[in-house]
Amino acid sequence: MVAVDVRFSGAVPENYERYMVPLLFRPYAEEVAKRAAALGPQHILETAAGTGVVTNALVRALPNADIVATDLNQAMLDVAATRVASPKVSFRQADALDLPFEDGTFDLVACQFGVMFYPDKVQGNSEVRRVLRDGGHYLIAIWDAIERNPMSDLTQQTMIEQFPDSPPMFMKRGPFSYYEPEWIERDLQAAGFSNISIETVGLLSRSGSADEASRGLCYGSPMRIELEEYGADALDNVFAELSKSAQRFESPNGFEAPMSAHIVTATK
Repeated sequence: MVAVDVRFSGAVPENYERYMVPLLFRPYAEEVAKRAAALGPQHILETAAGTGVVTNALVRALPNADIVATDLNQAMLDVAATRVASPKVSFRQADALDLPFEDGTFDLVACQFGVMFYPDKVQGNSEVRRVLRDGGHYLIAIWDAIERNPMSDLTQQTMIEQFPDSPPMFMKRGPFSYYEPEWIERDLQAAGFSNISIETVGLLSRSGSADEASRGLCYGSPMRIELEEYGADALDNVFAELSKSAQRFESPNGFEAPMSAHIVTATK
C-alpha cells in the first residue's frame, strides 16, 4: 500500500481543508486549543499539523505564543500557510519520529489525530518528551473506536458492502486503529511519561448536507487514492452510495452526527 504521507497529495489537501476540516477536525481543534490555553504555554510545537486547523485555533486562544507547526507532508503545510495569518507561526516539514529541535525547547507539544499513523508510537512520544521542557505538556487528540463515530463507521461499512471480497480498510487501519486508552497509556509510559490523563470527549460532526459530508470523506482523505486502486468508477460509486445512506444524519439544522475522541494530556 502507498505510504500515508504520499496519499495526502494531488487534490486531497484542498478537499481535506474544504470538507473534512469543518466536518471532523474543527470541533476537536477548538477543544484542544481551549485546553492548551489553560496551560499557558509560550513556546508551542504542533506535529501532524495538516492544513492548520489546530494551528489557527491555537493562534486565537494564545495570540502571544510562538508556534512551530510541522507535518511530514509539505503539500498539507502549503495549504496551511495560506490559511494561517500570524507572524507568531512558522511552518516546517518534519518527521514526528525524528524532530529537528533541541532538547527542552517547548512548553507544549500538540498533536491532533496524527499519532494513530505513527509507525512507531513510542518513538514519536519519546521525541515529544525530549523536546519538552521539564513540566511541559503533551496534548493529543486520538479517535475513539470507529463504532462510536457513526459517519466514519458508515463510510467503512459502505466500502465493505461495495467490495466484500477485499474491501478498502483505510478507516479502520488508519484513523480508527488506536482507540483503546490502555494502548495509549502504555505507549506514553514506555516513552517516559508518568503523569497521564485520558478523557473521552463526545462532540458533533456538522456539515451542510449528507452530500458534503460524504464528499469530504471520499475525496478529501487518503481513502480517495485507496479507492482509485479499485477501478475507475470505485470512488464515485462509493460516494453515491454513502451520500444516500448518510441522509439518516440530516435534520432541519443540516447534517449532524456524533463523534468520539480521546483527549490526552501527559506531563514531563
